[in-house]
Amino acid sequence: MNSKKALTQIATLWKTDKKMYVKKSTFSAYVLLLENHLLPVFGECSGDIDELDVQKFVFQKLDDGLSQKSIKDILIVLKMVLKFGAKNKWIQYTPYSIQYPTVRENQSIEVLSRTHHKKVMQHIQDHFTFKSLGIYICLSAGIRIGEICALTWEDIDTDNGVIHIRKTIQRIYMIEDGNRKTELLLDTPKTKNSIREIPMSRELLKMLKPIKKIVNTSFFVLTNDVKPTEPRTYRSYYKILMKQLDIPEIKFHGLRHSFATRCIESKCDYKTVSVLLGHSNISTTLNLYVHPNREQKKKAIDQMLRSLR
Repeated sequence: MNSKKALTQIATLWKTDKKMYVKKSTFSAYVLLLENHLLPVFGECSGDIDELDVQKFVFQKLDDGLSQKSIKDILIVLKMVLKFGAKNKWIQYTPYSIQYPTVRENQSIEVLSRTHHKKVMQHIQDHFTFKSLGIYICLSAGIRIGEICALTWEDIDTDNGVIHIRKTIQRIYMIEDGNRKTELLLDTPKTKNSIREIPMSRELLKMLKPIKKIVNTSFFVLTNDVKPTEPRTYRSYYKILMKQLDIPEIKFHGLRHSFATRCIESKCDYKTVSVLLGHSNISTTLNLYVHPNREQKKKAIDQMLRSLR
C-alpha cells in the first residue's frame, strides 16, 4: 500500500481528478458537500472509515435536521472519495450498509387551485410585461425557474409553435483556495431528458407571435435584453406578484406542479406528461402527481365487485 493519506489530502486529489469529468455545477455541489459536511468530521482520518463511523455521522445529520435525501447525497460523495483513495492504495475501502429510520414521506405538493391558476394567467394577459410573461410560460409549459431565466427569443419557434428547452441558469457556489465565491452559470440542463421541445398552447402562441417579429432573437425573454435575470431575483418578483393578486403563496416550483396537475386532471397520458416535464423516467411523474382520489378508489372497488357477480 502507498503511504497513507488523510481524507483531506485524498479529497484534494480527487477534486483535481473529478473536475475534468463533470459539469461545473455538479463539481460545485460536490465541493460544497465535502467542505460543509464531510471534511469537518472525517477530514483528519488517515485510517479506514468504517461503517460504524458513517452510521454515527448519519444519525448526527438527522438530528441536525437534514433530510434523508440530503444525507444520501453527502454519502455518495464520501463513497466516491473513499473509492478513489482505495484505487490509489492510500486507504482501504469496505462497502458499508447504512440504516435510516422509517419515515412516512410527505407526498403533498404545492399546487395552485384551478381558480387561481386561471386568475394569474388572465392577469398577465391583461397586464403584459416581459417579466410576467415568464410566469405565464411556466404555467403553460411546466418549465423550471432556471430554464425560464435562460430562455432566449431564439428558443421560441412561433412558426412551428414550440418552445425549445436547451439551457438553464443557476448561481453556483465555488470554493477555491479556501475562498468562497458565487458565479452565475449558463449551462445545458442537468440531464438529456431536460433538453426538450414543448408545444405552445393556442393562447400562448397568439401572445408571442407578434412579439417574436420585432424582438432581438439573442435577447433573454424575461428581460428582453442581452443580460438575463437570475433565479433568485425572479423568485422575488414572483412573490410580489402573487401578493398583489392576493393568491396564497406557494414556491415558484409550484407553477410547474400546477401545470403537471392540470395535465393529469385533463386525462393526459402519463408518459406524455413525463416527457413534457423532462423527467428522466415516468416513475418520477407517477410518484409526484398520480394519487387516486376517493372517487377513483370507490370506482375501482365497484368494478372489482361487479366482476364477481
